[in-house]
Amino acid sequence: MKIVVLKFGGTSVGSIERIKKISKIILNYVKKKYKVIVVSSAMSGVTNDLLQKTKKISKNFSTSEYDVLVSSGEQISCALIAGSLNELGYKARSWLGWQIPILTNGEYSQSRIFKIKTKEIMKYLKTGGIPIITGFQGINLENRVTTLGRGGSDASAIMCAKFFKAEKCIIFTDVDGVYTTDPKILKKAKKIKVISYEEMLEMASLGSKVMQPASIQDARLNRMDIDVKSSFIKKGGTLITKRKNILSSKVIRGISFTKSDAKITLIGVKDKPGVAASIFEPLSKNSINVDMVVQNISANGKETDLTFTIKSEDLNKTQNLIKKNKKIKFRNLIIDKNVSKLSIIGVGMITTPGVTYRMFQALANKKINILVISTSEIKISVLVNKKNLKQAVAVLHTEFKLER
Repeated sequence: MKIVVLKFGGTSVGSIERIKKISKIILNYVKKKYKVIVVSSAMSGVTNDLLQKTKKISKNFSTSEYDVLVSSGEQISCALIAGSLNELGYKARSWLGWQIPILTNGEYSQSRIFKIKTKEIMKYLKTGGIPIITGFQGINLENRVTTLGRGGSDASAIMCAKFFKAEKCIIFTDVDGVYTTDPKILKKAKKIKVISYEEMLEMASLGSKVMQPASIQDARLNRMDIDVKSSFIKKGGTLITKRKNILSSKVIRGISFTKSDAKITLIGVKDKPGVAASIFEPLSKNSINVDMVVQNISANGKETDLTFTIKSEDLNKTQNLIKKNKKIKFRNLIIDKNVSKLSIIGVGMITTPGVTYRMFQALANKKINILVISTSEIKISVLVNKKNLKQAVAVLHTEFKLER
């Protein structure tokens, strides 16, 4: 049985007209003799609207009831897609996570799929039916509805492709693939035809919004190739696949950035073993993610200056936690909200010397100051003043010849 999984994002099903259009995309695959499994997100804006309703009810809305509520958005879109296909003369029906079932474990609102029972869906496919499966949701071992967190519908599609042994998994969205950088920032940005899981994972975690990191990790762990395409225009997309499937001479494949960072510097921290752990422990307990970290020890070895970055939305909470922390002593606390993190990504840098020098020299030539640096095997990230972000992206895009 030749199976394809087609996943449609919120903008792809954002209106009745859009749902009618994606119905034709689905039928194109049916006509190519595929057995089609459709996974859908909620219509754009619906989940956010439901989230706002919970906030009006309570500041401590039950997490289990939160999942029941926000998962209802996918139920609406899937029923409408099924209805559209029925109207066109095809057999289709919606399937909720618990009806399949899609089994999950972990916490509410951030569960992970560990098993999908395939019997009923396979039986339905053999009768010529087109199952329309709700993304983003499943059911736990206590028979409660669960949701998979941001990007959860992508994760649903990838795991469906795994358990149903699909030949293809195609993610339809409002962009026609993954670009070397954000085309809204740089018009010269070029679509990447093929990219490795590792590169895509870095790009997603560093600011690219095409897919969520957890979904890419699922694809990587299960060695499931993913096609990212637009549901709005007929164009080739981007294939996310294994490194060995990629033939490319480019050292750097893409540039990602964020605009929602804040830099915190503690001046004159009394240095002693475990001081960094004492600073970061309360942040960890309050689910505040610390990103880039730099520590400078004074000449006398008695004090240290510690700099780190967090998301801007966590700034007030972080400041309060530091000021209340009786385990540490410091002379001053400096906050900088006007910063952006800029990253170059590419598996080619593993075997290519001089990449760091080229990046730093290119920025220096334009008098763009680097505030913080962090690296991994396939990426280099720097923190720059937010006002220099656009110029920095353009400079590095040209330096590494990404427009070619």
